[in-house]
Amino acid sequence: MPKLAHDLIFPLIAVIAAFIVGGILILLVGDNPIDAYRLLLGSALSWPDGIGYTFFHATPLIFTGLAVLVGFRCGLFNIGAEGQLYIAAFATAWAGITFANLSAWFLIPLCFLAAILTGALWGAIPGALKAFFGSHEVINTIMLNFIAIALVSYFTQYHYRDPRDPIMETVVIGDGAHIPRMGQFIPGFPERIPLNIAFLLALLCCLLVYLFLWRTKWGYEIRATGSSPTAAEYGGISIKKQIVLAMAVSGALAGMVGINEVLGYRYRYYDGFSDNYGYTGIAVALLGRNHPVGVIIAALLFAMLQHGGIYVDGFSEHITKDIVQVLQGVIILFVAAEAFFKWSVGRLDFRRVRA
Repeated sequence: MPKLAHDLIFPLIAVIAAFIVGGILILLVGDNPIDAYRLLLGSALSWPDGIGYTFFHATPLIFTGLAVLVGFRCGLFNIGAEGQLYIAAFATAWAGITFANLSAWFLIPLCFLAAILTGALWGAIPGALKAFFGSHEVINTIMLNFIAIALVSYFTQYHYRDPRDPIMETVVIGDGAHIPRMGQFIPGFPERIPLNIAFLLALLCCLLVYLFLWRTKWGYEIRATGSSPTAAEYGGISIKKQIVLAMAVSGALAGMVGINEVLGYRYRYYDGFSDNYGYTGIAVALLGRNHPVGVIIAALLFAMLQHGGIYVDGFSEHITKDIVQVLQGVIILFVAAEAFFKWSVGRLDFRRVRA
């Protein structure tokens, strides 16, 4: 943990710097930064709506952040989490519709498996193409994003949509596929807030990913492959196997967004439901330093900005919720520039030593 705390220092500096830059921009457009940030963060931390919706918005970001994290640890850049979560969400709804008459004891695990296995399969495809044909995973995952979104849109429109429904969404899943909302367990927490047990599942996945990557042989081989493929292969590790495994695990984690969306929120597949969760997951993993604990912190931060931005848009005179995208972008820029800052500090120290 001390090493993790050290690793999180620069992301913390990046967040503070982003808020300073954002404050300057708010001043330039004629608003008070203190009032704007009080509204932005205060609304996200209010009880119960603020905290409830912040945790709800953080749930898919934890899943996609973990998905990108696993790929990064193997030296892979999985930009396909968006497509993986879309096709997995549709598969979740398909299972909930097709087997709607099953009891909850069978239907919920079946829907869970549909989400996890479909995401894993969609992630394994670019992994296999990378491992056996040398095709770059960035290109493959981007292309598969378009394919996944187009496929689920087609099946939703022509096979699983109620013709009387003007909205692009499937018919509802079976009642037995609904997972409980947190309002059923927490006194004083309203059930209208869509926060559900998928949030607890996301936290559990953080623990499981940590144990998998740092406490198992398979995780060690994935990290060794990401650190030095040549050395890992020399040590007897199958590079091709690790690439496929890492992308499959990554896809499975992204696919679990469907559990939160379909089983705990809308109770159907809604076309275009993702608020760029797959792409934001890249920023979450980077800000979280590719560590599960960091992913939780980063996901909560981005969720706070996402929810608070709604209130800024509605109650500020000059600024809109676009300030959230500005803050996120500046945070990413500062995190990406870490190597440059460290290099600059290193040169400065070197010159002082020489002097």
